[in-house]
Amino acid sequence: MRTPHNERVGSDIPELPQAQTSGPERRCILSGDIEAKDCLVRLAISPDGPDGTAQVLPDILARAPGRGAWLGVSRPDLEAAMAKGKLRGALARAFKGTKLQVPDDLPDRIERGLSRVLLDRLGLELRAGKLILGSDRIAEQARSGRVELLLHASDASDDGSRKLDQAWRVGNEVEGSGLRGMRLPLDRAALSVALGRDNVVHLALADSASADRVTAILARLLHFQGAVEAGIEDGQQPAATDRDDELSFEG
Repeated sequence: MRTPHNERVGSDIPELPQAQTSGPERRCILSGDIEAKDCLVRLAISPDGPDGTAQVLPDILARAPGRGAWLGVSRPDLEAAMAKGKLRGALARAFKGTKLQVPDDLPDRIERGLSRVLLDRLGLELRAGKLILGSDRIAEQARSGRVELLLHASDASDDGSRKLDQAWRVGNEVEGSGLRGMRLPLDRAALSVALGRDNVVHLALADSASADRVTAILARLLHFQGAVEAGIEDGQQPAATDRDDELSFEG
């Protein structure tokens, strides 16, 4: 049985998800590291304003026309580079001959964009009938070994999450291991609004391709937030009294 790629059997410390990527590579303008394009964040420039200045904006889906620059560093590193003027210098080299304006809230814009892409992807999986909601339904599917990826809202209670984690371990026949769901950097309010459901606390995916798509986006968001560098584990976010959602999606 497939072991979900965001966890490692035999350890009680959950690994952050690793994006399964291949294809074109790009170089980060700050670190100089070369990585898969899908792991980086593209920056593009807006059309020149009245004074000939172009604004640098995040192009999360990498669809904007024209030249682009790529970032593979975390938010703390980006903020440090902005404070020291290193980002402006790197952008000047990437967009030679263009008068640039770098917004002070660029890190916020990038994080909001990555979060939006993750929520949009979850919405697409829901409409395709791939996303499982409702604690009872998730537990049933997990115990039957039909869950590829288990996710918890950032404010899900520890007790509710532990019960589903245990059901997932049973279904994967890895009881006693450290296998557990990933705690999202999004709370139940954000998830509920994005998915058009009430009180979305826990989510699961039974389809491996869907799980891979969500994991790739989630890994990019967590990397930018600095979760990889800080070694953040799930369960560290504030817990709340969990009135778990009772909705289920019938695909």
